[in-house]
Amino acid sequence: MSWTRWIAAGAVVLGAGGGVAIANGDDDAPITGSALEQAVAAAVQATGGGTVTDTEIGDDGAAYSVEVRLDDGSQVEVNLDADFAVIGRSVDDDGASDRDGAPDD
Repeated sequence: MSWTRWIAAGAVVLGAGGGVAIANGDDDAPITGSALEQAVAAAVQATGGGTVTDTEIGDDGAAYSVEVRLDDGSQVEVNLDADFAVIGRSVDDDGASDRDGAPDD
């Protein structure tokens, strides 16, 4: 999936209510429902803006993980605890295609 489709999906999440989830193509479960809304809000606040490109439940030891593409094109993974508090942030260097190990489109 190209990154432009991820941006469109992220815009849907930011503009829509509950029940919308972003799937990531891995076996990891996406965040859904009200947890999705809270996780997206916490991650976007932590990054100072951007577009959500991926969400996962229980990634890297966190209750929730949200990937956000910043205006400069960089990708940041925000890890949240069960109360949606930020417990970690890291630069995601998967590339513009946002697929683990895949070359950029």
